[in-house]
Amino acid sequence: MPTLIVTLPTSLPTATTPCSTVLTADGRTVQQQTEAPAALWPDSAGWEIVAIVPASQLSWHRLDLPKGTLDRGVFQDGSPARLRSVIDGMIEDRLLDDAEQLHFAIEPKPQTGTPTWVAACNRAWLNAWMLALEQAGRAVHRIVPEMEPAAPDAPESATLQVVGTPEHAQLLWSTTHGVHVLPLSGTSVALTASHATSASLPTVVAEPAVAALAEQYFAGRVVLQTGPQRALTAAASAWDLAQFELLRSRRARTQKRLSSWGASLLKAPQWKPARWAAVALVVVNLAGLQAWAWKEQSALSAKRNAIRDVLTSTFPDVKVVVDAPLQMQRSLANLQRQNGAASSADMEEMLGRFQAVAPEIAAPLAIEFAAGELRLKLPTSVGADQTGLNARMQTFGYSVHMQGDNLVIKQEQRP
Repeated sequence: MPTLIVTLPTSLPTATTPCSTVLTADGRTVQQQTEAPAALWPDSAGWEIVAIVPASQLSWHRLDLPKGTLDRGVFQDGSPARLRSVIDGMIEDRLLDDAEQLHFAIEPKPQTGTPTWVAACNRAWLNAWMLALEQAGRAVHRIVPEMEPAAPDAPESATLQVVGTPEHAQLLWSTTHGVHVLPLSGTSVALTASHATSASLPTVVAEPAVAALAEQYFAGRVVLQTGPQRALTAAASAWDLAQFELLRSRRARTQKRLSSWGASLLKAPQWKPARWAAVALVVVNLAGLQAWAWKEQSALSAKRNAIRDVLTSTFPDVKVVVDAPLQMQRSLANLQRQNGAASSADMEEMLGRFQAVAPEIAAPLAIEFAAGELRLKLPTSVGADQTGLNARMQTFGYSVHMQGDNLVIKQEQRP
């Protein structure tokens, strides 16, 4: 599925506010990069839209959530409001702003009994951007941070990125203690160096615009990485800041989860063997069904040929076979008539069979025979058990039914 990655500006949205966007088809390569307002973006119908929150808009907090807070899951009914109130109470003393003015999101797959990362950003700013994009027909599916804290087992100075312009260069520093946004200066560089050992000096990633400046502070340790490439890295994060009030309904939550699972199954590298296995299973089943159908068709054709051979060998006068069973029945009746033998379609044979299976029925008042159909006019007082009589006559190849006071007997056409 194509993905449109949008880096949100730090200002509030307007109709002309440009956003940096990156279009990717596989999540690894940049297909198109633009800098334009939302109304001028390419048609994104059927795409996944991922919004990136700049590192300067987020603060990170490590909380020891009470036991049982996460038992029901973050997105289940009733749990978000309860979890939100718990976070408000625990984080209030760490904030300069009122907790009601902030949007919170907890880390993916939080573990009970261990400290949990909580990201916070300005609620009004984030809601304004989500609403603006939705009104522009670009509803966001996921919201990810520009940079996330380093994993607990990572080195203390896990990631350093130099971004911005030469006049306003910034140093993004990700550690196991959070993400720090510092102005690029000798002081900030010395601060990062003081937290690193000689064996764990991190590689510094710098955008081309500030690469020369980064070389002055981190000689020999700078690797170039463009803004679009950084956006691809951020979009691959397992974080999703669209939590709590941003999940407006159960339907939205369900669609969000299904979309995430579907995208993972279709694109995630770890599912590649499963995707190939599913394709192979479908191909094998289709091949098996085709082989089975061919075998059944061959068997049916062989049976038809055998019936045709019996007809033509028994009755050489039959040159063209259209309906072998019917033609054989007619040829047999003709042969019987030619030899003076009664056939099953003759009146004498029908009357004999009828008398044998229904001796209790009185003699008919009238008998009519035409075109292989025998009609017996029964006395009005005689009541024939049509169902039982029909079942007994079917053993000899005849069908029986009543038409008024007439009992109609005729030979069944069997294949």
